[in-house]
Amino acid sequence: MAVEITDANFEELVIKADKPVMIDFWAVWCGPCRMIAPIVEEMSGEYEDRAIIGKVDVDSNPGVAMKYGIRNIPTVIFVKGGEIVDKQVGAAPKKSFTDKLDALL
Repeated sequence: MAVEITDANFEELVIKADKPVMIDFWAVWCGPCRMIAPIVEEMSGEYEDRAIIGKVDVDSNPGVAMKYGIRNIPTVIFVKGGEIVDKQVGAAPKKSFTDKLDALL
């Protein structure tokens, strides 16, 4: 299951992570977010020991979304060594996400 990332735990789970992190910025009311949600959950199982797969609810955690300039959702960012190294804005097929994450492993 994807890790719930919040304003409070972002630094600990993402910035200080020792593996690549994929974060889905989403909201309950967002249709395209619901379209990629099963992909994100599936990937959290597939990459369990190799990467951190998380979700940030932008309505509940506006601080992180604002800090990283998330203006459209879904936006999926890829972080390695505390730095954003890639991004996917909008719904996309699973292969788009796995290719970006695989490149960081």
